[in-house]
Amino acid sequence: MGIEVIDLTNLGDLVVRKSYGGDVTFRIERIERSEAIIKGTEFRLLADAPLTDLVRVDPASPGETTQRARIKATESLKRLTQDRKELAERNRMAIGRELYVQGEPAYFEVPGKVLHLDGDERYLQKSLSLYEKLRVPAQGYFVTESQMAHVLYRLLPAVKPDIVVLTGHDGVLKSRPTGDLYNIASYKNSKHFVEAIQAARQYERNFDTLTIVAGACQSHFEALLQAGANFASSPGRVLIHALDPVYIAAKASLTSIRETIQITDVLNHTISGAQGVGGIETRGSYRIGLPKLKDLSTLKVVPSM
Repeated sequence: MGIEVIDLTNLGDLVVRKSYGGDVTFRIERIERSEAIIKGTEFRLLADAPLTDLVRVDPASPGETTQRARIKATESLKRLTQDRKELAERNRMAIGRELYVQGEPAYFEVPGKVLHLDGDERYLQKSLSLYEKLRVPAQGYFVTESQMAHVLYRLLPAVKPDIVVLTGHDGVLKSRPTGDLYNIASYKNSKHFVEAIQAARQYERNFDTLTIVAGACQSHFEALLQAGANFASSPGRVLIHALDPVYIAAKASLTSIRETIQITDVLNHTISGAQGVGGIETRGSYRIGLPKLKDLSTLKVVPSM
């Protein structure tokens, strides 16, 4: 890995931490006296580090953990794309060849709609790009974790989503008041995610009508599930990839309402795996309709309340 002494005046530089063996690549967000605020390029990790602990890296030669995460992210995207193809084949078999016109399906698709709240604006833009690539309808908003519950009271009735993603930054506090990892006071933002989940569940209690994906790096997994999340991070209190919540939301959006989301698929094909995410059996949100519409922009499917 190509490493050089860092020019401390350059914000936006890609760096690694010497004290952690240079495994994870960060971007310098700002510099405060002798410390830098750094953000993971692949992982939802916001940290501070002494300037003396940082070294610049070549963007083409990231840390080993970062490089593995990028490879896994590519594999996960390929898997979602393959899932899309298999879904089209199952639809073809279900409706019969007679409902195909000149080789094109005569049905229309209604994937589950995603409402994505993210405490990190850069990760939000990455997430929205992936939703668009997968043709998953999504609306995204940059909202600080502490404001998510408040914002949901306004957005949920307006957007009427099938899937809600609540993510951003979290972590086990270094100066936590207790050494107990099951105490929510030991976490940076898990309390705020719990409040947001509870707000969403006040709006819709049915776990199959509204799928909630919540959490970030090292979040209090058990507290998030108990609050009403279908899927949450992080069982192993590990770093999660920036796009793990998107992968789960896309699986929910593109899984038929006649089927449940395969939890083993989620665990095996998210970038962070079983230590990073977990959840409960949940029905998908994807529907097909007949006959094919000429103008899909006129279609509005309102979920049952």
